[in-house]
Amino acid sequence: MEVVILGGRRQIGKLAADAIEELLRRKPDAVLGLATGSSPLPVYDELAERNSRGLDFSRATAFTLDEYVGLPAGHPESYREVIRREFTDRVNIAPEKVHGPDGSAGDIPAACQAYEDAIAAAGGVDLQLLGVGTDGHIAFNEPGSSFASRTRIKSLIEQTRRDNARFFKSLAEVPHHVLTQGLGTLMEARHVILIATGAQKAQAVREFVEGPVSAICPASILQFHPHATVLLDEAAASALKLADFYRHTYDNKPAWQGL
Repeated sequence: MEVVILGGRRQIGKLAADAIEELLRRKPDAVLGLATGSSPLPVYDELAERNSRGLDFSRATAFTLDEYVGLPAGHPESYREVIRREFTDRVNIAPEKVHGPDGSAGDIPAACQAYEDAIAAAGGVDLQLLGVGTDGHIAFNEPGSSFASRTRIKSLIEQTRRDNARFFKSLAEVPHHVLTQGLGTLMEARHVILIATGAQKAQAVREFVEGPVSAICPASILQFHPHATVLLDEAAASALKLADFYRHTYDNKPAWQGL
């Protein structure tokens, strides 16, 4: 796990976009894993700007992490709509190449298996963007999730519902269930970039970066990932014991290593 501490969200967005641009130029038909929430927004802004200058997404495929169960088609807070609004409508990726789990399916287990099959058929995810919740969840793998889990239905804990209530008119409107890629699914991505900003994420960052690998902190499984990059601002890194070491390591890494 590489931990990179930067000055702010704009620098984080640029560095993550650098990795995605390098991937697309090397592999134009790359498979991207897209996250929602506030963490990846600077990345999407940067990529949209680069697309306007010639960065090509026309051969790329994308898979989203998760979806609420029970929201009607076209609901502005469904993750399919959020991804469309925040990113995919802003670049030249084909709409039919952007996939998300079907939270309105009549047969939820079959829909989850179909999503797993679609990721596998595409060759797996080359680069997965992630955020992290204040309780250490990634995607919607809440504390206690199995490290072997695949795409499935999950109940949201109340902390997550409260965290997400800002996107709805009230807490009562936040669904109780989601479909989410599992931890086992996420660990198969060839490169994972997790972004965390703000002091409210500092405790979760300390626990998943420097704490024990434990189901109570789902993001801690990334300690076992062969190519995981954690991009933090100073506030999110404020509780790390080895912050100075991470800064020194990044400042002195060989240029050929990339991200």
